[in-house]
Amino acid sequence: MRNKAVMLERARFVPLASGKVLEVGIGSGLNFQFYGAKVEKLHGLDPSLELQKMARRRAKTAPFPVEFVESSAESIPMEDHSFDTVVTTWTLCTIPNPVKALKEIKRVLKPDGQLIFVEHGRSPDSRVLAWQNWLNPLWNRIGGGRNLNRKIDDMVVEAGFRITQIERTYSKGPKPFTYLYKGFARSDAFR
Repeated sequence: MRNKAVMLERARFVPLASGKVLEVGIGSGLNFQFYGAKVEKLHGLDPSLELQKMARRRAKTAPFPVEFVESSAESIPMEDHSFDTVVTTWTLCTIPNPVKALKEIKRVLKPDGQLIFVEHGRSPDSRVLAWQNWLNPLWNRIGGGRNLNRKIDDMVVEAGFRITQIERTYSKGPKPFTYLYKGFARSDAFR
């Protein structure tokens, strides 16, 4: 998840985070270099201690405090309305229950907070989707639980968010792996 096209998307969206930030699926910390001066503190959530070890090394150069949380996204051990921004990048494909995780994200996000997401998922092209569906069982096994065919925008809305801006497009590479959902969402309570 660090090829040139992916890193360009990270560089475009991650700097828009501000305030107290929660990154769900912090992984090895590839996003650290893209967070901007508006971040007061970053909490990195990930169930993998091995990935967190890698992220801790990268966090040493972060210009803001970083706190790591070992937990799944379906049960975030944080108080309600704790964060100004929540960031997910190439994360919702691996979470076993992504709608439950998004509901938890909504719970910990402040009422005026923002979800920033860059995720790959289900293509609208029936031929590409057929490939995604065919490849998904194998990809899930060899790709650490990743899924190719999740309709990210529908899941975000189902969890109670209002999408305020979204782009749906292919990135560079084989189409079954590169359809992206990129955007911003807020709690639907503030329509």
